[in-house]
Amino acid sequence: MPRLTDHSRILTALLTVLCLTSLATAEQKQETKVDPNLPRVLIIGDSISIGYTKPTIELLKGVANVERVKANCGDTNRGLKNLQRWLGKTDWDVIHFNWGLHDLCYRHPDSKTQGHRDKVNGTISVPLDQYEKNLEALVEQLEKTGATLIWATTTPVPKGEAGRVVGDDLKYNEVAEKIMKQHGIKINDLHKLASGFEAPLWAGPGNVHFKTAGSQKLAQQVAREIKTALPKNKPTQE
Repeated sequence: MPRLTDHSRILTALLTVLCLTSLATAEQKQETKVDPNLPRVLIIGDSISIGYTKPTIELLKGVANVERVKANCGDTNRGLKNLQRWLGKTDWDVIHFNWGLHDLCYRHPDSKTQGHRDKVNGTISVPLDQYEKNLEALVEQLEKTGATLIWATTTPVPKGEAGRVVGDDLKYNEVAEKIMKQHGIKINDLHKLASGFEAPLWAGPGNVHFKTAGSQKLAQQVAREIKTALPKNKPTQE
């Protein structure tokens, strides 16, 4: 009898996994469904972009097919290793992109803070001069797609952040701005927008992330910039 109970538990567990897998697959199919008559938009970025992607999709429903790289894009080193895979074979009309917060983050392997952040004993992930070289290389790759590019400035580093120094966001944005102007790329100044956010919109003291309401405000500006950049007449698929 105990064996039967064990078998029943195993069977129940397997059925549960199968159900969850089916649901996940169904959700994924629903997410990847696109309207061939609408422009294709790709969002590239870290967890800040993860926060504003869903509301951006909602704001542009019926206007554009908006997708986001299915990963946290991390720093520019990770971008260089994965960009071609993230771009895939899709003919993107607009690409909204950012790297920065992960580049300027100090980490130490012995740190117990989430992500091994430690601005006292750690080492910066990507120094400013290397960030400039990496970002230039990434922009050159992105330009080859033929998509209209939009650069999102890196959002602010708040006081008390465990692995990031206040003010580094300005230094990295300054370098990025120079590159974008050289290439004639539109700049979406999310840093300026978020700098005006009151405390209730932030995830918490010393946290670079935002609550849902904060992400919604970012999404409103992201959606406006993307809409402006969309091609006026997307050819209808026969």
